[in-house]
Amino acid sequence: MNYRPEWVPMVLIYWVMALPYRIGIGSAWIAGIVLDILEGSILGLNAMALVIIAYVTLSLHLRLRMFSSLQQAGLVLALVGLNLMLSHWLQIITGQTVTSNLFFLMAALTSAVIWPSLFQLLRQIRRSFDVH
Repeated sequence: MNYRPEWVPMVLIYWVMALPYRIGIGSAWIAGIVLDILEGSILGLNAMALVIIAYVTLSLHLRLRMFSSLQQAGLVLALVGLNLMLSHWLQIITGQTVTSNLFFLMAALTSAVIWPSLFQLLRQIRRSFDVH
């Protein structure tokens, strides 16, 4: 796998948190299947990881709304890290070649750093289109 768009879990986290009754497990599954098709990976690999992220976000969405942006960034760090670890683990189980170091987890750190800006951008987009 040459390219992994790590912004997908962050965008999913935002929309599940902002619209939990519209965006949820089904949306995460569809996004994961589309991502699997685009990456050319085993069907269901990303879908499984994104469903777990969506479930955790759904179960915490009321608390997430009350968190400061720093606390949200910490949770995004954990959730994107979980997504990366699940994807890596599932790649190992399915026999795909993966790197043996943990450098791929740096994407979780950059996701946490980018989160406050992405949150504000997505919130502004949602409000400009009057999505409730």
